Amino acid sequence: MFSLIAWVAFAKAEPVTIKIQPDKILHPVSKDLYGIFFEEINCAGDGGIYPELVRNRSFDESDKPDFWEIPSYLHPKVSNGKLYVQADENGDIENKGFWGMNLEKGKPYTLTITGDFPEKTDLMVQVLDNGQPAYSTEMAFNGGGQTKTAKVTVNKDIKKGSLALVMGKGQKAAFDYVSLYPTATYKNRTNGLRPGLMNMLVDMGPSFMRFPGGCWVEGDRMAQAYRWKTTITSLDTRRNVPNLWGYKSTNGLGYHEYLQMCEDLGAAPLFVVNCGMSHKEVVPMSEMDEYVQDAVDAVEYANGPVNSKWGAIRAANGHPKPFNLKYLEIGNENGGAPYAPRYRMIYDAVKKRFPEVITIADVWGGTPDKSPIETVDEHYYSDPTFFFRNANRYDSYDRKGPKVYVGEYAVTQGSGTGNLIGALGEAAFMTGMERNSDHVVMASYAPLFANVNAKAWNPDLIYFDAKDVYGTPSYYVQKLFAQNKPTHIVASQATSIPEDKLPFPTGGFGVGTWATQAEFKDIQITSAASISVKAQAGKTIGDGWSVADGVIKQTGDGEGPLYVFPFQSNSYSLKLKAKKTGGREGFLIACGFKDSRNFVWFNLGGWGNSQHGIEYAVDGGKNQVGRHINGTIETGRWYDIAIDYSPERIVCRLDGKVLFDEKPSSSPKFFYTAGLDKNRHEVVIKAVQAGPTAQPVVIDIAGAGSGSVRGTVLANSDPKAENSLANPKRVSPTSATAKVTAGKLSFTARPYSVSIWRIPVR
Repeated sequence: MFSLIAWVAFAKAEPVTIKIQPDKILHPVSKDLYGIFFEEINCAGDGGIYPELVRNRSFDESDKPDFWEIPSYLHPKVSNGKLYVQADENGDIENKGFWGMNLEKGKPYTLTITGDFPEKTDLMVQVLDNGQPAYSTEMAFNGGGQTKTAKVTVNKDIKKGSLALVMGKGQKAAFDYVSLYPTATYKNRTNGLRPGLMNMLVDMGPSFMRFPGGCWVEGDRMAQAYRWKTTITSLDTRRNVPNLWGYKSTNGLGYHEYLQMCEDLGAAPLFVVNCGMSHKEVVPMSEMDEYVQDAVDAVEYANGPVNSKWGAIRAANGHPKPFNLKYLEIGNENGGAPYAPRYRMIYDAVKKRFPEVITIADVWGGTPDKSPIETVDEHYYSDPTFFFRNANRYDSYDRKGPKVYVGEYAVTQGSGTGNLIGALGEAAFMTGMERNSDHVVMASYAPLFANVNAKAWNPDLIYFDAKDVYGTPSYYVQKLFAQNKPTHIVASQATSIPEDKLPFPTGGFGVGTWATQAEFKDIQITSAASISVKAQAGKTIGDGWSVADGVIKQTGDGEGPLYVFPFQSNSYSLKLKAKKTGGREGFLIACGFKDSRNFVWFNLGGWGNSQHGIEYAVDGGKNQVGRHINGTIETGRWYDIAIDYSPERIVCRLDGKVLFDEKPSSSPKFFYTAGLDKNRHEVVIKAVQAGPTAQPVVIDIAGAGSGSVRGTVLANSDPKAENSLANPKRVSPTSATAKVTAGKLSFTARPYSVSIWRIPVR
């Protein structure tokens, strides 16, 4: 524990003053505000929380024995999910699991082997530690198809182990399923989960859990789309599916295990169903009945009585009591014209049978505008600046519209592998969600897990290898916010909050597209500086550009190619004509162009050709400038585009009509939220100091007395500080003390910190 008093000596800034009125309740805080989102990515399930030690246990990865090391003289061949071997001489079939098998001394493991053996076979099975036998057992197969199990216990800790099937000369076998599974799972459940990773989730106290994705729901094509009914069968018959993240999933952690996981966490289930859309394909409306029925049956499996079809199957799988599925999301990141009718079909069918289930609609490319919508799912990935600037995003949301679920959000640029400044950006954004939790009813960071050997996404909340686990600074932010969630938001007013004004950048301009083909001509620029614009003098970023007769053409399908004119000018007026010739979206007109990661662009017909907007790119992360507006770009028509640009103002016109007139926003460096925990009679204050200096804070709380109070602080002097397997607690919460005198709490927020205080009130 440390005292915050020592920091006061270094604080020179004017104090932030916050007046809190606990007796003036604004609204309750959503009980399900802070949850978690699980997706099979980064070996989060297989090789992660699903603790099977054997990789490719069903030999379904491909037509080769992937992840099995087998000498050629055993003549290995994979066919129809079976590994055929014939030993010309003694040899080992070895599996090293997911970057080494971790086995704990004295802990039991269950070895299961299913296969066909032409004749009576005594098979030697060994657990190897760095290639040396640490355990051996013999399994007798009497010929024909058989399944055998054995209990395995090692007498020392093994971190980089492997499993070997020792074939004797002349032996033949067709292995169908080989598993080495820990018996000591979380709560000792059969086919249970890895305790260390489950404990990390339990400590977060999530109110809900979203599953199974994410892009994992859609698949690249419909053949890879998530189908829950293929995940509740016996383990050796479950469908192994290639996902978008570079590996196959066994679906060992299937729909049933997910519901069971929610039960163990005390979290409300939020299940995402495929709505007949993948990344590249859409199911014809005439074939949608199957997907509608899948959604209804998923709810019945979770909630139906034991005398219903799918409730009976749930009971047969060991859980007669309903799981109480609370939320159903219809699709993931789907939208636009194909989504609307498919959403409505599933919505109507589910609501007719299970009206109590709360549905969630995607907001990708526009929500269905002629259908009932209870909740919309919004996703945000960007740099810390975006989240600082958008901490007040929901202050002005229309309360008459659907409730909001922020289903995926994270600082993904400028955040290292998960650093403190990224966590502070998220914390600032979370103060806004909590303050507006009458409308933002749910939120979940993404992604949740990553095996350090299999990162397909960066950053992630929790990292692990075969043995150890640690949380990023973002993990501790999520944990602290959930553990200190108030029951109500109360009235408060703040003064003297420091701000940084961020002018638009200076630089050149350019034209571009996003998965679209287009032409640009008649470019004119007016500036105080002497600037000459010739199409031939431009610089290309990305492929597909050509110039002929003064017309710049983009004929490719790239996402964000630019044809730019680099120069330095504080302000200028730009006019040009643009025509879409094909593709998915519209035009990108870049201004203030410094390089490919720093610019402002006017995005016409973006987001699936559904909206116009301005985006500000800083080090690759894009921030929204002002509000987006609905709009599309037609193919084959010339548009007149005009932009007046300066560091202090952007005015954008389309065919003579002003679409945007924006000034730079200021970014606060201090954020807070104030609530009341009625159960504990405490005011809960969360404060985020995002700057490099200490910030004095005075909080005047009506009804508070005097005395010492305890708090929690997450801080580090280095905003880029990260945790690691070697140093898992470099950035982690510490306890703090401060004094309340005559209802006033005075403390100094450390540089780059999150501070949480709970103050008793009468």
